[in-house]
Amino acid sequence: MSLRELRRRIGRLAIVGFEGHAPSVELREIAREFDLGGVIYFARNIAEPAQVKEMSRETASLARDWPLWISVDQEGGRVARLKRPFTEWPPMQTLGRATGAQLTARFAAALADELLAVGINLDYTPVLDIHTNPKNPVIGDRAFSDRAERVAELGTIMIETLQAAGVAACGKHFPGHGDTSTDSHLELPLVEHPPDRLDAVEMVPFRAAIAADVAFIMTAHVLVPSLDEERPATLSPVVVDDWLKQKLGYRGVVLSDDLGMKAISATLGLGEAMVQALVAGCDAALLCNEPAAAQVAALEDVIRAVESGRIPVKRVEDALARQERVKAQFLGKDRRRPDVPMSRIGCADHQRLAETMAEWR
Repeated sequence: MSLRELRRRIGRLAIVGFEGHAPSVELREIAREFDLGGVIYFARNIAEPAQVKEMSRETASLARDWPLWISVDQEGGRVARLKRPFTEWPPMQTLGRATGAQLTARFAAALADELLAVGINLDYTPVLDIHTNPKNPVIGDRAFSDRAERVAELGTIMIETLQAAGVAACGKHFPGHGDTSTDSHLELPLVEHPPDRLDAVEMVPFRAAIAADVAFIMTAHVLVPSLDEERPATLSPVVVDDWLKQKLGYRGVVLSDDLGMKAISATLGLGEAMVQALVAGCDAALLCNEPAAAQVAALEDVIRAVESGRIPVKRVEDALARQERVKAQFLGKDRRRPDVPMSRIGCADHQRLAETMAEWR
């Protein structure tokens, strides 16, 4: 493998954040140097729907051999990057409290409409964590329920509905962030359950998501001593490879949560974190808030790790093969691009649906 080919391949393993309301000069430079896997939008990138649609068009034009993932965290409730005039959805807990599952299917279809209307093809939802700890500061009402079976049921409907519409879904946060009492954005949370409990409870929604062919599963920056006493889940071969890929049989893309979060960055630099995540079995990494220079430096660290043999070429090839398979499913040349009118954004039907969901607060 030539150095040029290696550089292009390694870029595909990153989904990056950037500044501004259009692809920045720095993002364009990275895209020229590396074949990026995709981008992630934050509130800092969003002004209004027409601007987001144009930003997506410009971003998509940066792709080379494979289209870019254009992604966002749009769950509903407190995790929603797309604000008014986009529909402001209540938290997912409302769906878990509602009778039956029809409301979830309607919500997922409406959510897909608004994402597709502005060119977004990957949403980091559904949350598959189970709300078993009332003191959890980061999950709470983002979870569907405190019952594993209910989370599995509604998570499956979300995945199937989003993906049927043409939006790739991402189940999170493996192996479960529901029973923690600290926020991984700030420090490393601890999950103290033994393997048999994890298998019987936390794994239930993830098994259902895998059965539904979820495109992505995002790892959690949590320490699970019963599985790995030293490494956070994102960086643990036991958690990512042994459990998620081998035990649960997941064949989609394993994505790290943002490697700039304090649970990881307090002890590791961005490049070393990405190297360890890939060695553990992650197929792509989120680099959300770091400057472009730090993102490039991280990719250079990964390239050196491949050249030295620390990351086996076979590991890179497997990660790329998983990504290419999923991209072909959602973004392939023979895939019809959904054409959703901008008028669906914040429309009366969606507003009424949000009001119905809110009745279950």
